[in-house]
Amino acid sequence: MSILDQMQSPEALRTMSRDQLRDVAAAIRVRLIEVCSRTGGHIGAGLGVVELSVALHAAFDTPRDQLVWDVGHQGYPHKLLTGRNDSLDSLRQEGGISGFLKRTESEYDTFGAGHAATAISAALGMATARDLNGHNFKVVAVLGDGALTCGLAYEGLNNAGASARDFIVILNDNEMSIAPNVGAMSKYLTSIQRNPLYNRLRSAIGSVMDATPPKLAAVATIVRKWEESVKAFLTPGVLFEELGFRYFGPIDGHDIDVLMDTLVAVRGFSGPRLVHVITQKGKGFPAGEHTEKWHALPAGHDPATGKQLKVSSANAGYTAVFGKGLAELADENDKLTAITAAMPSGTGTGIFAAAHPQRFFDVGIAEGHAVTFAAGLATQGIRPVCVIYSTFLQRAYDNIIHDVAIQHLPVVFAMDRAGLVGEDGPT
Repeated sequence: MSILDQMQSPEALRTMSRDQLRDVAAAIRVRLIEVCSRTGGHIGAGLGVVELSVALHAAFDTPRDQLVWDVGHQGYPHKLLTGRNDSLDSLRQEGGISGFLKRTESEYDTFGAGHAATAISAALGMATARDLNGHNFKVVAVLGDGALTCGLAYEGLNNAGASARDFIVILNDNEMSIAPNVGAMSKYLTSIQRNPLYNRLRSAIGSVMDATPPKLAAVATIVRKWEESVKAFLTPGVLFEELGFRYFGPIDGHDIDVLMDTLVAVRGFSGPRLVHVITQKGKGFPAGEHTEKWHALPAGHDPATGKQLKVSSANAGYTAVFGKGLAELADENDKLTAITAAMPSGTGTGIFAAAHPQRFFDVGIAEGHAVTFAAGLATQGIRPVCVIYSTFLQRAYDNIIHDVAIQHLPVVFAMDRAGLVGEDGPT
């Protein structure tokens, strides 16, 4: 019997030793790879947050404490830890459990969403409601670093940092964009940041400086600027500090000991705080940890190689034909450009990018910006083709109407994945 079979809720994690927590993490990886090889799904993000998921449920009192997972791609280990191991075989199947998080599926799924960067705003709403209701529990938002290309994430950070509420953000940095090295200096700084004495001294120094007499104001200003300079030099998270968060990290997101020590310490502090966790997307996948290729897999692949067991048609798919055709059109028209929102492979625009890199723009998870950026290009005689998944283009309807349609600008919209995708649910 697997250790997962013995767990009906994450409460069991809170009495386990660190070695047992590592055993749970290892069992989760085996289970995820085995299931997703048959059902398909977003395996890369899930494999990257196995240890983080275990540590979060061990360090916090879920479901009383609220965990908000951004998008849901990271949610597979969370599902395994919250009583859904037996039903995981029905993942993304008719009548089975969802490939994303759903409030109707489990009390542990506090917020359901299929689009990126909603976690911080939703979690801040929960924390605010908690305070208005006079309740006492923790609220933790977990989002990937890719969500930081989306403006909504910064709107949430800006408001949360200014609120001074008891609120925690976990930044899962899977080495796709902003990861600093996790070395000796990082470990040393993190150990200082989570030390209670350091945090009390920091608060006390701030109070003394704020109460400095006017005659010594110049000295206080110099000291504060010196502190900020040192902080900016040593702390990778100075951006988050300036937004009002106490920053912790970066820490190794695959080290149970470091995760537990940090999360337990951070749980005991107050105010907005952010924990920067470095993970590896697809960690443990036998076929290799190729972050983009293994982001999501279709059903029916060999877990040892990642290759499809059923040979697909020799004919090129619609996406490949589109990408090749767009690149060929650009050979003839030097005004043609292609824009996508973090989906070059999924939309076929990667083919265009290889042929015309100077005329290709991947704007990240920023669909609204993509559309208005295209509108700006069109005003100057450029012919932009805006290629976005249909479900994500919902986020840019205002931009389509006001910035493109009303102005009669020549922008071409190519909506990929416009058919029914039942396995992925309503979002």
